[in-house]
Amino acid sequence: MVRHLSAALAGALSLLLAGVAVAQAANQAANQTTAFTNARLLPISQAPIDNGTLVVSDGRIAAIGPAGDVSIPDEATVIDLEGQVLMPGIVDTHSHLGILGDTNEGRPTTPELRILDSFWAADPRIKVAVSGGITTANVMPGSGSIMSGQTIYIKLRGDTVEDMLVPGSVGGLKMANGENPKGRGERASKPPSTRMAIAAMARQKFYDAIAYGEKKAAAEKSRKVDPPATDLGLEALLEVLDGSRVVHHHTHRTDDIMTVLRLQDEFGFRLVLQHGVESWKLADELASRDANVSYILVDSPGGKQEAYNASLEGAAKLEAAGLDIALHSDDWIIDSRFLLRAAALAVRGGMSREGALEALTINPARMMDLGDRIGSLEVGKDADLVILDGDPLSIYTHVQQTWIDGVKEYDRSDPNDRLYATGGFRVADRYPALDDQAGEGR
Repeated sequence: MVRHLSAALAGALSLLLAGVAVAQAANQAANQTTAFTNARLLPISQAPIDNGTLVVSDGRIAAIGPAGDVSIPDEATVIDLEGQVLMPGIVDTHSHLGILGDTNEGRPTTPELRILDSFWAADPRIKVAVSGGITTANVMPGSGSIMSGQTIYIKLRGDTVEDMLVPGSVGGLKMANGENPKGRGERASKPPSTRMAIAAMARQKFYDAIAYGEKKAAAEKSRKVDPPATDLGLEALLEVLDGSRVVHHHTHRTDDIMTVLRLQDEFGFRLVLQHGVESWKLADELASRDANVSYILVDSPGGKQEAYNASLEGAAKLEAAGLDIALHSDDWIIDSRFLLRAAALAVRGGMSREGALEALTINPARMMDLGDRIGSLEVGKDADLVILDGDPLSIYTHVQQTWIDGVKEYDRSDPNDRLYATGGFRVADRYPALDDQAGEGR
């Protein structure tokens, strides 16, 4: 028994030391200085720069500009991109990476649930997303409940969800209306079964949170007043009501979108409209509110009644009204590898090139309160970078490398990495990355 225990301890120690070595290697890489030269830079925050240089130090952008204007430190590792395109990492405002089978609890309102506690950091689909240039994602519960739980904002690197969380980020609250939260299956005979009930139950939950907050405040002011028993769901809604946690609201049709806006008017929460397939019909109304719309360009038209009016021109109409929109994957609805292609389709529908690229980078970053650290190539921002061999909106272009916080996380020239970019629809199931030494999944 002692011998077996010793072997187990030795194995555990070996894994621990291996993990430490990997972490040390990542930290060392992040602390290096790297200069990318001879690149076509797409900073997003300014005009493109031909023959540009970008310097990364300690995981952040240290310098950017035309080659002749940027000094390269002596200690820098120089990477000649030979005219390839370098742009900011793609930010996905709506994803379900890492949570297969754990998307919906099945009760009408569960704001206390945290996707943090369901997230599987070893999901191979994360590597698939990185092969498509995605570096940051808003991972959400599903839309089967009116309030399904709390989202997380993550960088797509690391071995645990704690490694992946964007430092200082709060995440959002996922809400939904329309067909998805209506009772079906085992809940078919239980509310909500109508759009009226969905709105009423959401409204009641917010009023419950207001009353709960008032009781807490009264108890803090007077020792004679007992505080209410802790309610994790209402605590989350207090964060929504005080503005620290944004609502990411699944909604499709114009009537459902207007219901969301009425709730926002009533309770004053910060809001990102998610999907918004028919939001283009309300473009002027949304523009008057300076609304945040995270738009999905392809959402199974014909396969879902609410997506019947999906339109390639929708993003362009929102842009024409003056809205700065985001484009998202809803992975797996749109495979994360093809989010750049969604932006190209938006341009085909009339959106500007600049607007389409902003919809993948700085606009979603701002919707997630992360615009000060990601979404554009600017000095001081995180070194989240995508290197492409051509125009990012061309179907013939491929992501060559993806860097997160100054560390290369994907390289198309690596055969193991390349599988994630070139495999079929079930690539994550069929081709887990192989350990070069042992041939085991990592």
